[in-house]
Amino acid sequence: MADITALNTVYNHFMTTYAPNGTNSRYDTHKKSELRGVYNSIVKMNKESPLFLLDTSDEAKEFAVGIKEGSRELKNVISSLSAGGDELLSKKSVSSSNPDIATATYIGSAGEEDQAPSFDIEVKQLATAQENTGKFLSPDEMSLKPDTYSFDIRSRDLDYEFQFNINENDTNRSIEEKLTRLVNKSNIGLTASVIEDNAGRIALKLESVETGASVEGKPLFIVSDDKTSKAAGAVSYFGLDQTTQANSNSIFLLNGEERSTYANQFTIEKTYELHLNGVSKEGEKTSIGLKTDVESLTENVSHLIEGYNSFLNKAAAYLDKQPQTNKLLGEMNSISTLYENELESIGVNIAEDGRMTLDKNLLQQTAQEEDAAARFASMQNFARNVLNKTNQISLNPMAYTEKTVVAYKNPGRNFATPYVTSNYSGMMFSSYC
Repeated sequence: MADITALNTVYNHFMTTYAPNGTNSRYDTHKKSELRGVYNSIVKMNKESPLFLLDTSDEAKEFAVGIKEGSRELKNVISSLSAGGDELLSKKSVSSSNPDIATATYIGSAGEEDQAPSFDIEVKQLATAQENTGKFLSPDEMSLKPDTYSFDIRSRDLDYEFQFNINENDTNRSIEEKLTRLVNKSNIGLTASVIEDNAGRIALKLESVETGASVEGKPLFIVSDDKTSKAAGAVSYFGLDQTTQANSNSIFLLNGEERSTYANQFTIEKTYELHLNGVSKEGEKTSIGLKTDVESLTENVSHLIEGYNSFLNKAAAYLDKQPQTNKLLGEMNSISTLYENELESIGVNIAEDGRMTLDKNLLQQTAQEEDAAARFASMQNFARNVLNKTNQISLNPMAYTEKTVVAYKNPGRNFATPYVTSNYSGMMFSSYC
């Protein structure tokens, strides 16, 4: 049980400290054959890797985990632009007459785009999460006496107890910020934040991750300290049990037919993944349908460039503290330089720092020419090479950290060890050993 608790603590630390919010997607799941390929690559990498000593500073740990997560984000961006198989940048884009109300993504099979229906939607109500907003208090005061307090949260049919200390010099702000960190790192389906009103007073806000009406109309979470193990009174003092917004389902008209869902993101006929973003004006409809091939291609290339530039920006943020960042940026620049002339001819320009800009007019003009398929082959090859590089970075981010080689393995007589991957995973455990 202790081992499981330690693993949960490390995972929660990783997700709340390093992993980007909201980036988990269906591209993070894999087939058995893909996982087997990753395993075989790890075995080969460990077999050939020399023994080395690592820089164990917090900056080095953050760098290794950060570039791995950045490469995963970029990999997911590229994967999301494929209609299936190896046909990169072929995904059909979906148009919305009012993106403030609803947007959609095409998730149907490749080659079936002609059968994808268009539809109208009128959103009556968005699905909402449960919100508990506490009492607004003066940030520099504290009326609870010093003691060890606790309260219970019932969420997802499970009970969790939170304990915290109030000391002599603590204030409402320091304790509410402490509780915010405590709840957010617990991963129990709630998020916490400290909000401020116009008078400068602060309150603790709890919000459920899930949306939609629960079974039998019960709340998604309940906060109390009636039967808690430590001192009671914190729930009443901070007002943590005050529900200010009840959880509810979405309500909308799809081609005139009323429907309801638990969440604001759902699929329609296994063809579209729909996102509800706002409530329609009375009688106003939003039209959803596939864009033309030229529009889809332009959007795909634009998303690729945004993802690529975002990765370069995140990596460049480590330049001052991690010298090996230059190695990573150099490898990425070498890929773009390889296709520089071909990319510029279709409207993709590369700056001196490796970042890309897009001339949409030239891109759309090229897409309508007779040799468009051949002209855009360079863009697909570039995306494929970047995808391969993200796989390498994800597999071995330690290749870009500062390290001192201690010994090289004997060629032809070496064997597989978990050395490299153990170094990386150990970084997430280091704060808890």
